[in-house]
Amino acid sequence: MADVFGMETYGSSPDAGHSGSTIPDTGDLRRRYNFGDRVSELSIAQDPFFRFVSQVAKKPTDDPQFKFTEQRGSYHKRYAYVSNHGTSAPAALAGTDATVTHENVDAGDVYYFCMIGDYKSAGNIQTIHGQTATDVLPGSSGSQPQFFLPNSVIKVPYLTSFKTGEAITDWEDDAAADVASTPDDYLLAKILSVDSASVANAVILKTEIVSKGSAVANFALASYEAHDNALDAVDISSRSISDYLEKKRSYVVGSAHSQGSGYPESWKDQPYSSAVGLTQIFKTAMAMDNTTRATVLKYEPNEFARIWRTKLIEHKYDIEQALLFGSQVVDSSGAQYTEGALSFITSYGNIFDGSGIGGTGSKSQDDFLDDMSQFLDPRYNNASATLFMCSTETYNWMHKLSGYFSANVSKVADGSTNLGRADFSIAGKKQVYGLDVTQVMTPYGNMNLVRNIHLDGTGVKILGINMGQCNYRPLVGNGLNRDTAVYVGVQTLENSGVDRRVDLIQTEAGMEWRMPEAHAVWK
Repeated sequence: MADVFGMETYGSSPDAGHSGSTIPDTGDLRRRYNFGDRVSELSIAQDPFFRFVSQVAKKPTDDPQFKFTEQRGSYHKRYAYVSNHGTSAPAALAGTDATVTHENVDAGDVYYFCMIGDYKSAGNIQTIHGQTATDVLPGSSGSQPQFFLPNSVIKVPYLTSFKTGEAITDWEDDAAADVASTPDDYLLAKILSVDSASVANAVILKTEIVSKGSAVANFALASYEAHDNALDAVDISSRSISDYLEKKRSYVVGSAHSQGSGYPESWKDQPYSSAVGLTQIFKTAMAMDNTTRATVLKYEPNEFARIWRTKLIEHKYDIEQALLFGSQVVDSSGAQYTEGALSFITSYGNIFDGSGIGGTGSKSQDDFLDDMSQFLDPRYNNASATLFMCSTETYNWMHKLSGYFSANVSKVADGSTNLGRADFSIAGKKQVYGLDVTQVMTPYGNMNLVRNIHLDGTGVKILGINMGQCNYRPLVGNGLNRDTAVYVGVQTLENSGVDRRVDLIQTEAGMEWRMPEAHAVWK
C-alpha cells in the first residue's frame, strides 16, 4: 500500500540552496507567509520513447500473451556463395576441394558450382550485425539455397590477379580479413540442372558458361578462400556487406529460354516467422486521509489534485523505464514482464561499437558513418522511420562534430567556392509531440535524434529504433480497455469504514518488437 499522505507530510522543506535566510517549515509557510505567487517547477522530457510509441505505434491486443508475424521479402535474397567448383561430376565435389586448375573455362563449356547460403530459407532469417549467438553460418543447417532453377542465369565474380610468385592453386583471400579482394570481373552461367541432395545444406549446379568478362584463361572465384571451403561455417556477423560479403556473392540475373519452349519450373519462398510478446501490469496508488483532503492550502488549494498530477507523471515514467530496460519473462508468482528496447536489441538486434563515442573516445565521424552504412544497407534493412535516442554525453558529441564542421571545414574556400562538404552536420531542430528532435544530416538520410536522460550512466550511447517495426500494445477485449486509466475511490470511507481515500492508476500493456535487423544499439 502506498503511503497515506497527511498534514504531517508537509512539516518541513529542505534548503533549496538559497543563502542568507532561514527556510520556514513548509506547513506554516504554505498556510500563512507571503512567499510569492509562483512555484518554480523543473520541466523535462520525462518519457520520450513512451510518448513516441504511444502516439504513432499503438496497436491493442486482446491476449496478454500475443503472437505476431514477421515477413522478410526475398527481393535481395537470391544470392549464394561458391563453396567449390570444377569440371568434375557432382559426386566428386562432395566434401572435397575442386581438383581442377581453373584453366580454359570458356563460353559453351559445362562447369559445376557448389553453392551455399548464409540465411535461413524458412523465414528468410539472416545474420544480424554483432550477434554471434544467433548468426546463421554459411552452409549451416536450414541455409540451403532454394531459388536456383534450370534455365536461370547466374553471375559469378572471379579474380584473375594473384600474389607474385604464387601458383593459381595457392591464391587466397584471407577469411579473417575485414575487406575482401575486389573481383576483377564476373562470368555468366546458365543453369542446366540442380542437385540438392549430394551435399548437405548446399546445392550443386551443372551450368553452361555463357560469357566471361576478361580474356584470361586462368581464374579463381571470388568466394574461393585459401583453397578451402569458401565461407563454410565462417562467422560473418562482423562482416561488412559492401566491403566483404557482396564481393563474394553470386546472384540470379534472369533466365534464358529458347523459342517455342514450355513454361519453366517455379519456386516458393517462405518469408514468414513468428514471435510472442507479453503485457505487463503497471500500478500506481495514492492514499490521503479525508482531513488532509478537506484542508485548503496556499498556491494549490487542492493538494489531492496536485499529487495526482505528479502520480500520473510517475506512472508514465515507470512505463518508460520498463519499455527501455525491461526483460520478457514470467516470474514464479505469475507476474509478466514485457520486453524492453535494450534487452531486445542487445539480444537480437544490430550491435555496434560505441566505446569511442563522446568523452575522450576515438570514435570518428567516418567510423560512425561506416556503422550507418551497414545498418541502413537496403539489401539488409529498409528502415525508414528510425528514432535515435542517445545519452547526454552522446548528444553533446553529435553537436560537437557538427560544430567542428561549421567552424572549420565549411570555412575552407577557394575564392567564392566552398570546399567543405556536409556529410555529417546538424540540420536543425523540430518539435514532435512536445519533444525537441534534432535532425542530423548524413549521406544515409536525416537522423531524428532525441536526448533520453534514462540512458545516462547505462553504457548505452545510442539506441536506433525503427518505429515502423515496433508497437505499444495495451490489452483491450470483451468491452474492457486495460490501457492507462484512473480508478477513483478503490477505497473510501463509504465502502471501507476507513477515513481515507485511495485512488489507483493502472495500465496493462506490452511491447511488440519485430525485425531485429531494423534496430541497433551503440554501446
